Amino acid sequence: MGKTTLASFQWMVFILAGTIVAPVSVAFAFGFTHAETADLLQRTFFVVGITTLLQGLFGHKLPLTEGPAGLWWGVFLAYAALAAQSGSPEKVLSGLEMGLVASGVLFILLSAFNMIRFVQKLFTPAVIGTYLILLIIQLSGPFISGILGADVGRVDGKTALASLITLALSIFLSQSRMVFLKNYSVLISLIFGWVLFSILGLTASQSSAQLDIVTVPKWFVWGVPTFDAGIFITSLLTGLLLLTNMIASIEAVRQVVQPEKPESMRKTSFVMGINQMLAGMFPTVGGVPISGSAGFILTTRIKERLPFLIGAAMILIMSFFPMITTFFAALPAPVGYATLFVSMAGILGLGMNTVKQDLQNVQKVQVISLSIMIGAGVLFIPETVLSSLPNVLRSLLHNGLVIGVLAAILLDQMMARKTYRALSDECS
Repeated sequence: MGKTTLASFQWMVFILAGTIVAPVSVAFAFGFTHAETADLLQRTFFVVGITTLLQGLFGHKLPLTEGPAGLWWGVFLAYAALAAQSGSPEKVLSGLEMGLVASGVLFILLSAFNMIRFVQKLFTPAVIGTYLILLIIQLSGPFISGILGADVGRVDGKTALASLITLALSIFLSQSRMVFLKNYSVLISLIFGWVLFSILGLTASQSSAQLDIVTVPKWFVWGVPTFDAGIFITSLLTGLLLLTNMIASIEAVRQVVQPEKPESMRKTSFVMGINQMLAGMFPTVGGVPISGSAGFILTTRIKERLPFLIGAAMILIMSFFPMITTFFAALPAPVGYATLFVSMAGILGLGMNTVKQDLQNVQKVQVISLSIMIGAGVLFIPETVLSSLPNVLRSLLHNGLVIGVLAAILLDQMMARKTYRALSDECS
């Protein structure tokens, strides 16, 4: 009993460490108040807790936790920057609600019609690599600004120094030869950075308002979901790319746990759809199975499913207590940016590693090069240039991530058909 309790607590801490930073940084990017940040964390705990339990009980049935997806987190931060330029964060947030719900519906349809394997064919390594590289190009600005504390148009020296110290610690720990320090580098850096900011007087004062003991997370708090063409297409593309993430995470944990029965991808995809829809209904950053669970299991050697399920249930229970979420909402956003800078940079490394196998193919190199140049170029088009266009076109053409990935898919399919025709002619 004592062993199960300790193992369950470790799972709870692991899930917590991978959950709190993304929503706090999103709240910072959109200029949320402390109360709004606490509410966002409450909804995040709720969605993560319930979907982790659903996957563990009815989906893949592995000790594989859910958490805010790095891709969704990147999409939120990218649109926060666009919202700041346009001055309409409410429209962007309600559009993201719609995008998350649409992504969830897409997963459920793919599961219902068993079409996952067909959709995956469109997302070749060239397309996936292009997406990941463009995502980090688009995110680099918000991350550097967040670390430097440049939320008011100028760099705050004290904040920048504390953030850079935290970043340096995070980099050092991520390269440590000690497995414990490496696996818990985010949690250790987060605690260190939070304490350092508190010592320097850089943490915001918490509200002294009376909090209810127990509350239920509210739904559609960002308003009625609205349709925005750019956000909608970005959300669908993100959802499709998360398929690859989901499959890779399952494979990583499967190799560690070695279950007796293979996981049902259709059931996993269906629960994944519920995850995305819940993230839209109870607005928060969309989730995905976290492949870091495999490293956690290897380190702790906790392969049993029961402690994992209890840990997820503890996160779900925490979501109903405002005092807990209000405490975590006080995390300084620059600390969040600094502690996860290495992880997000890893996505760029993953993108480059993904396209690595295609670098010997002249046609694939052309697809990747053209798509990245198109997407990155669109990012630098001044917003005033597109002001005369209809809203739908303006939303699409101002999003380099969407344009770049669509270009990659089209070019990749064109090149593939050209190669297929050439081989057919040779055979005939």
